[in-house]
Amino acid sequence: MAILTSPVGITPQLQPAPEQVALSTNYITSFDFANQYLPDTYEKEFERYGNRTVSGFLRMVGAELPSNSDQIKWTEQGRLHIKYTNCTATVTVGKISLVIADTNAASAAIRVGQTILVQNNTTGVQNKGIVTLWTSPKTIEIGIYEATMNIASTDVCTIFIYGSEFKKGQDGMVGSLEAESNFFTNNPIILKDKYQVNGSDMAQIGWVEITTEDGANGYLWYLKSQHETRLRFDDYIETSMIEAVPALGTLTNGAKNLGFMGSEGIFYTVNNRGNVWGAGYPTALSDWDTIVTRLDKQGAIEENALFLNRDFSFGVDNMLGGLNGLGTAGTGGTAPSQGASFGLFDNDVTMALNLGFTGFRRGYDFYKSDWKYLNDPTMRGGLLTTGSSSAITGLLVPAGSTSVYDQIMGKNAKRPFLHVRYRATEMEDRRYKSWITGSAGGASTSSLDAMEVHFLSERCVCTLGANNFMLFRYGA
Repeated sequence: MAILTSPVGITPQLQPAPEQVALSTNYITSFDFANQYLPDTYEKEFERYGNRTVSGFLRMVGAELPSNSDQIKWTEQGRLHIKYTNCTATVTVGKISLVIADTNAASAAIRVGQTILVQNNTTGVQNKGIVTLWTSPKTIEIGIYEATMNIASTDVCTIFIYGSEFKKGQDGMVGSLEAESNFFTNNPIILKDKYQVNGSDMAQIGWVEITTEDGANGYLWYLKSQHETRLRFDDYIETSMIEAVPALGTLTNGAKNLGFMGSEGIFYTVNNRGNVWGAGYPTALSDWDTIVTRLDKQGAIEENALFLNRDFSFGVDNMLGGLNGLGTAGTGGTAPSQGASFGLFDNDVTMALNLGFTGFRRGYDFYKSDWKYLNDPTMRGGLLTTGSSSAITGLLVPAGSTSVYDQIMGKNAKRPFLHVRYRATEMEDRRYKSWITGSAGGASTSSLDAMEVHFLSERCVCTLGANNFMLFRYGA
C-alpha cells in the first residue's frame, strides 16, 4: 500500500537536518508561505554593550588571603606623638589648668615634667609651659615659661607635647606610656547564586552563535545563560566588597534583627575612618593642594591611585591641560608655535594631541584611571552624580603595603592596604566554589530533571590604614 500525500491544507512535518543548513524542511519561521522572500539572519549574536562586566578593581589594587575564622581582627599603629584639641583652660597667675575633653581620650597621656605648647583654637595665641601637676585622668596644670599670659580662662585650646625638662638632681620621669594601637574587625559574608535549566531545554540547539565575556561560545543558549550567571556572580563578589555595610539598625524588620550581620565594605570604611572630599569635583589646583595637605597629616604615602568616574576624570584632564598651557597659532603667514607639551614628550603641532592624562605629581604621585563601576549605567553610573552626599565620584587608594599585627597569625605581617580575606581550611576552600546538581548535564545527584549550577563565596575586604584613603563625594 502506497503512502498517501498529505491532504490539502495540512502543513508537512518539519524534518530534522544532520547539520546546520537552512533547508526548506527545517527552516523554522513565521513568514507567509506565499512570500518568495526569506529573511536573512546573522549567525553571530551582536555584542552591542561591549564588555558588560564591572569587576577587576580589587585584582588591580589588592590581594586575596585565606582565613579560617568568622572574624578578621587586626591592629594598626596609633600616632607617635600626643596632641589634644579640645581642652578648656582655667588661668591663675603664671599657671594654666587644662581639662581635656577629647572624646577619644580615656585619660591624659601626659606626665609631670613634660613641656607643652598651648594654643587658643580661635585666636591662635600661644603659651608654652611645663607640667607641674596631674590631678585627675583628664586634668593637668602647667607653669608657663613666658612673662605674659596669653591664654585666658574658658579658652578652648589645642595642646601637644614637645619635650621635657628636669632640675639638677631631680628624679626621672614618673610613669610610662603604653604604645597606642587601634583594633579593627570585619566579618566575611556568604554570597550565593544559582542557574537552572531543565533537561529538555538542554537538548535544544539554537541557530545563533552566542558568546560571553569569558570566552564561552556555541549554539546552546543555556550555556550563555550559565556563563552570564557566573559573570554576574563574579561582579557581585567584587561589588559586595565595595558596597557592603554592617547590620547596625535595631528596626523590627531590619537586617540585624533578621539574623544578618553585613560587612564593612570599602566605601563604608573610608567614609567613616578615612578622608572624605565633599565639594563637587576637585578640579582646581587649590583643591589638590588641600588634598595633599590632608595626606601630609596622615601616612604621607608617596604613590596613590585615583579611580574616578568619567566626569571627574575629564575635569582632572582639563585642569592639567590648562596648567600645561596651549600653544598659540601663528599670524601673518607665520608658522604656529609649538603645541602643548603633555607628559615626557613635546607634542608637535602636526601630531594628534592626546588630551588625556594618566598621572601627575603634586606633592605626591597620583595615577589616574577610569573606574568602570562608577560609569556603568546599571550600577553606580546610573545614579545621581551631583548634589548628593551619597553620590560617589572617585576613590583614592594608597599604593604598596603596610605592617599590621595579625591577631589570627599572632605576629606582624605585611599586607596590602586593600585586600580580601576568604574563608578556607585544608578541608574546605570557600574562595570560589562551583558545583552541579540534578540529573542533567552530566550530574546524577538527584531525580530533578534539570541541571543546577551553584556558586558560593565567603569573604570580606580589609581596608588597612583607612586614614590614607580618600573617598570623593559630590556633596557634603
